[in-house]
Amino acid sequence: MKVLPFTIPKPKKDALILQEDKQPSFYDLLHQHEEIQLSYIKKGEGSLIVNDNIHSFKTGQIVVLGSNVPHVFKSVSQSASTSHMLTVFFKRDSFGTDFFEIEELKTLSRFFKKAGHCFKIETPSQHLTLLFEKIFSASKLERFLLFLKLLKGLQRAESIQLSTGIQSKKYSDNEGQRMAKIYAYSMNHFRDKIALDEIASEVAMTPQAFCRYFKKRTRKTYIEFLNEIRIEEACTFLKKHPEMSITEIAEASGFNNISNFHRKFKALKGMRPLLFRKQHRL
Repeated sequence: MKVLPFTIPKPKKDALILQEDKQPSFYDLLHQHEEIQLSYIKKGEGSLIVNDNIHSFKTGQIVVLGSNVPHVFKSVSQSASTSHMLTVFFKRDSFGTDFFEIEELKTLSRFFKKAGHCFKIETPSQHLTLLFEKIFSASKLERFLLFLKLLKGLQRAESIQLSTGIQSKKYSDNEGQRMAKIYAYSMNHFRDKIALDEIASEVAMTPQAFCRYFKKRTRKTYIEFLNEIRIEEACTFLKKHPEMSITEIAEASGFNNISNFHRKFKALKGMRPLLFRKQHRL
């Protein structure tokens, strides 16, 4: 199974690649591509891994991913509804090597700097979401003009940085497949108790070698990574299920110790679960 690198199908001679995903879940395997990705989540929610950082995505958000940044969109498994995403792919040199260096477009340099770290816009303006919609129905010339307006709007919008890494991690194909297996297994089984020898066996390594390998590539232990996935799942439950108790949410997210859940939640989110629920009521 060749997961990385991931090639975006490119229409002949088109500089902008448009893709509409409308299916039960988004592409949930670790992958990377040379193109910068601009995505508007029209419908859907779940976890988003960018490099080694775990976030969530939901309906109405815009996500911008830089070139060659490994990422995963993992839709929530409990959802029976269709996920829907509009995406524009492009390379910085799609319009020519020096296109964005001309004087008139140098003001967009901050967009490319932001895109290098990847970012999401929690509550984009109607202007931004309409630009996405119009790009998908416009002629090619109008599409190009709308695209430049979109970059300008994304640059100005208030956003949340998604990756702490200064540069993207361009995995080799073999390494990409190994990391993809680790991420996929973790995201499919995080509610269970995952022993180190269990996850290590998925990539044919000893537990000791696996721990060294994972820490070297992510700058965190595997348990830290696993807990981040579980806390993001807990956040979804806290927002969407007021009928569930904190203990029930902890268990549903993979924590079998309520004290440990409270401790990890506060360390990652800066507040207790109950306060998070009050601040994020839907």
